[in-house]
Amino acid sequence: MVTAEVPYGEARIIALCNQKGGVGKTTSTVNLGAALAECGQRVLLVDLDPQGALSAGLGVAHNDLTLTIYDLLGRDAPPIDEVLVNTCVDNMDLLPSNIDLSAAEIQMVNEVAREQLLRRVLDPIRDRYDYILIDCQPALSLLTVNALACADGVIIPMECEFFSLRGLALLTDTMEKVHDRLNPRLNLLGIVVTMFDSRLLHARQVLARVKEVFGERLYDTMISRTVRFPDASIAGEPITTWAPKSRGAEQYRALAREVIAQSERLPALEQPAAVSR
Repeated sequence: MVTAEVPYGEARIIALCNQKGGVGKTTSTVNLGAALAECGQRVLLVDLDPQGALSAGLGVAHNDLTLTIYDLLGRDAPPIDEVLVNTCVDNMDLLPSNIDLSAAEIQMVNEVAREQLLRRVLDPIRDRYDYILIDCQPALSLLTVNALACADGVIIPMECEFFSLRGLALLTDTMEKVHDRLNPRLNLLGIVVTMFDSRLLHARQVLARVKEVFGERLYDTMISRTVRFPDASIAGEPITTWAPKSRGAEQYRALAREVIAQSERLPALEQPAAVSR
């Protein structure tokens, strides 16, 4: 594999995806994004879940928003700068979401190239950021397929328990189909273990199985289970600012360093082909 740095001004788009809920996906999006920004990277977070948990976790009153990512996916999209929200973290912006997004899939069904709608939104602003992180909903839906169709890679947050392990096969199968039919750039960047408790035999057994199957695709950094994460979400801040010296904050900083190092080892991104609106 050729080693090259990412050209300045060409963001890597990473989808954080797992069709199983409650695995720390949104928590990982918020805190990985904040840790990347802390490292000097320019970061955009995209809330692609109608529940709006990512937006709420950053203190955004998402149910009161006039414009969200939903409006950008429509035919009469407003300028993206009218939708972008500055967060409490320097160098980190947000495209917010709320329950309005639940109507998007119904409307997208009849659209031409409906799997590429999110790509059309993000392509014009890729030169503003170093990383774009997409928080996908816990379902292999058309919205999730949109995320996979425009992403350069996928990070899968997973809890070390049996049902999470079973769901990985279905998700990787979907990724292979998107890679073959829609997005040949898509690849699995890695799996990050979340809510890990080394005291539990079951957790250690599942971790051993994931290491056996995925090998180097498993990030070295594991995120421990702690009450600090829900407390930070309630406060509307990433853990890196709410409890900067906590173990969880240090773990996400370590994960950010892994992601940056991984990006530097990957081939340079090709300029995306133009997609007409």
